[in-house]
Amino acid sequence: MDLGDLGRLLLVVGAVIVFAGQLLLTIGRLPWLGYLPGDIHLRRGNLSCSVLMGTSILLSLLLTVVLNLLLRLLNR
Repeated sequence: MDLGDLGRLLLVVGAVIVFAGQLLLTIGRLPWLGYLPGDIHLRRGNLSCSVLMGTSILLSLLLTVVLNLLLRLLNR
């Protein structure tokens, strides 16, 4: 692997990490995320557990649509 290729790879990985970080910061500010129907929150004393089934299904559907659109656009 050439050093130029390695540099490009590092830039792409860095951009993906920055994008993921910004996405996590933005998602944390959505007040309805984590409180959808199907999301379960359990609290007992100092222990709390959240099972976010509704949120997981919604994010899965959104990511499936976005990735399918990207793959169709890239294969043209």
